Amino acid sequence: MSASPQTGTLDAENQPKTNPATVAVASFVGTTVEYYDFFIFGTAAALVFPRLFFPDANPLTGTLLSFATLGVGFLARPLGGVVFGHFGDRVGRKKMLVITLLGMGLATILMGLLPGYATIGIAAPILLTLLRLVQGFMVGGEWGGATLMAVEHAPAGRRGFFGAFPQMGAPAGVALATGAFLIAATLPDEAFLDWGWRVPFLLSALLVGVGLVIRLAVSESPAFQVMEEKDEKVALPIATAFKYHWRPILLIAGTYLSQGVLAYICMSYMVNYGSRVVGVPRVEALIGVLVAAVIATVAYPIFGALSDFWGRKTMYLLGAVLMLLSIFPAYLLINTGYTLLFVLGITLMFGIAMPPAAGVTGPLMSMVFPKEVRYSGASIGYTISQVAGAAFAPMIATAIFGATGSWVFVAIYLTVVCTISVISVLALPRPMGRREAELQRQEVH
Repeated sequence: MSASPQTGTLDAENQPKTNPATVAVASFVGTTVEYYDFFIFGTAAALVFPRLFFPDANPLTGTLLSFATLGVGFLARPLGGVVFGHFGDRVGRKKMLVITLLGMGLATILMGLLPGYATIGIAAPILLTLLRLVQGFMVGGEWGGATLMAVEHAPAGRRGFFGAFPQMGAPAGVALATGAFLIAATLPDEAFLDWGWRVPFLLSALLVGVGLVIRLAVSESPAFQVMEEKDEKVALPIATAFKYHWRPILLIAGTYLSQGVLAYICMSYMVNYGSRVVGVPRVEALIGVLVAAVIATVAYPIFGALSDFWGRKTMYLLGAVLMLLSIFPAYLLINTGYTLLFVLGITLMFGIAMPPAAGVTGPLMSMVFPKEVRYSGASIGYTISQVAGAAFAPMIATAIFGATGSWVFVAIYLTVVCTISVISVLALPRPMGRREAELQRQEVH
């Protein structure tokens, strides 16, 4: 029996060749490394790049230019989603994940070795932007492949739990990146700007090595193996996905919008806002992000497991609503200028409101598509959302605050984004509640 576009069920003959727990852990470790590489740029964009790569600009302009380079990386993500989605549906999920891990690591290491504006002039921000594009291209193919490896190996009725592990890589990557910068940020300003900020980038070499060993030990996705055995692969997966599944692609983009925007607002914009506007010391602002990221990492699999009983769409809707409701209370806590309340504000958005949605992102969004175009469809929907939302969210928030001088207008911007996500998840072509959970348990390999 072939996979159904409506239910995303898998073939009965398609049995996992590797223990699902092993695959889940491998997906978590590999994705953590990739997102560590991608997220350290966000922290550096808030704390280092305005002074090192855009020194001639005033503080506001320098910050805007720095966040613009952060956003540029997202522009390459759809291309990465198309390319890796195509070959992931044609050649295999595992092979693409090895390439994305190596490519991401190389770009990150080169960033750590890149001279600043004072040394090579305009070439410095240009090379920084090019390397960021490479990062974006690689991470555009990472999410879909890692998610499918975990989801397609998982047994029926447990895909929410096992599918949460690659999603955990995002907050875990944030925690690692923030922790690395937290240590570096304790250095005196001169040492931090001279060489301290480079250490987190260069550490990527070690992390990539560990991730590669673990990723190579996992077998190919069983769903892809069945496609090869039965010759079910389509010639142009991306074209097929857009032709027959364009509506789910757009709804996935809208569904993920709030999650992507709030993640980058918390880990990048709020660090800059807290240290420059509110008066929270740089190190303490980073601690806030670190605490929230650790809590989120622990919470993701809990909500993933709950989605196996309550339904993935139901769980995601809960998270989308909580994100919407958390914005103004979080801002009120952050604006007090007290470190503890700043930490609570970041944690409210990133560590409490987001996990119910983020924990089920992978299985919800991938199982909307049949396996023949699953890598392409899920990757494109996800990366479209990143470009439309997360890419320039810190820059937009900085510009809004710079133009109005009021946090309220930034909060309104975030509220609009979250409202779009609530509407989109409601429109996804899946039932809700017990009916959805029942269908999830009926998914067969």
